[in-house]
Amino acid sequence: MSEKRNIKELVDKESDNLHNILDPKDVTDFKNMVDELRDTWTKKQIFRTETEMRFSVLNDMKYPTKASKYWQCVREQNSYLENLMSLSFEYRRDKVKLEKLKQKLEKERDPLEKELIQIEIDEKTYTKANMQLTAKDRMREIRLWSQLKKENDDGTFNKQDVNQHQLESYHKIMINRKDTLTAGSTQPEVFNILGQLKSIEKIKKEQLLQNNKNNNITDKKDTDDK
Repeated sequence: MSEKRNIKELVDKESDNLHNILDPKDVTDFKNMVDELRDTWTKKQIFRTETEMRFSVLNDMKYPTKASKYWQCVREQNSYLENLMSLSFEYRRDKVKLEKLKQKLEKERDPLEKELIQIEIDEKTYTKANMQLTAKDRMREIRLWSQLKKENDDGTFNKQDVNQHQLESYHKIMINRKDTLTAGSTQPEVFNILGQLKSIEKIKKEQLLQNNKNNNITDKKDTDDK
C-alpha cells in the first residue's frame, strides 16, 4: 500500500482524543483494532465493482446491442474522468490550505488557537488521504470502462457518431420495455412505451423508403450512363 494512503498514524494519533466522546473501554477496544480498521479503510468498496458494471449498468434489457453498451461505457468513463479532474483540483487547493495552516501554526502564540489550528491540520490530512483513496478507485473504474469498451467494439458500428446506432438500439430497448408491460401497468406508462415504439418504427420505415428511393435513382443513373 502506498505510504501516502496509510492512515495508521492518523488513526493512532486521533485515538488518544477519543476519550472526549467514548468511554475508556471503547477507547481501548478502538486502539486494539487500529490495524484492522486501517485494513478496512484501505479495502472498502467506494465505486462499482466489475461485476456490478457488467450486470447492473450494462444490462441486456437496457443496452441490448454492442453499440449501446460501448457508448454507455463512453459516458461512464467520461463521467469518472470529469470527477477525477475535479478531485485533483480540490486536492491541490486543500494541499495549499494545509501548508498555510502549518505556517499559521508556527506563528501562533495563543495555546487554544494553536490547538484549533492543529485540529484543522489533522482533519485536512485525513481528508487528503481519503481523496487519494477515492482517486485510486476512480482510476480503477476508468481502466475497467476502457476494457469494456474494447470488449464491445466488434467493428460493426460507428465509434465516432453516437447517433448512428441509436435507432436500432432504441428499437430493441422499447421492444424489451413493451414485453414487460402487464395488466397492472399504468396508462401513462403504456402510452409512453407504445408511443415511443411506434415513433421509432415509423422513422425506420421512412428511412428505408428513402434509402430505396435513393438506390433506385442511383441504379437508373448507372443504366442511363451505359
